[in-house]
Amino acid sequence: MYSIEEFDEQKTKILKYILYKKRTEQEIRTKFKATVQEDMLEEIIQYLKDAKYIDDKQYIEKTINNFKLLKNLSIKELKYKLLSKGISADDIEDYIYENKEELEEYEKQSIRNILYKKQTSMEVEEIKQYLTKKGYQQENIKEIIDESL
Repeated sequence: MYSIEEFDEQKTKILKYILYKKRTEQEIRTKFKATVQEDMLEEIIQYLKDAKYIDDKQYIEKTINNFKLLKNLSIKELKYKLLSKGISADDIEDYIYENKEELEEYEKQSIRNILYKKQTSMEVEEIKQYLTKKGYQQENIKEIIDESL
């Protein structure tokens, strides 16, 4: 067992880690599994989830909104980036399903941005291959390339 002081000390350490930058439950487990007793870590994570410091569904939304502002990514790339943070595939799929129209529009805009950047240095076929390799949906690639030619 552990003391209340030990619990509070570890909880504070983990809280600082989360407050510095939003983290997923999996990131916290990975970071602290070697330094915090397993049962204490479980209890701290549960406490932080109850207090809404850890919320993977909120993390998905914040992360996708940041990517939308800063990067050109396909929906598939968004999915992989979230999966790499240890977020459940079901939660990601639910979010994508609930925000399908908005994410489709973001993907199309990303294609437009990439097409604009690459059209001076690449042929249309090369751009199509590049977009396909990046996981963009074929129908979106076709629609945007057709509208811009």
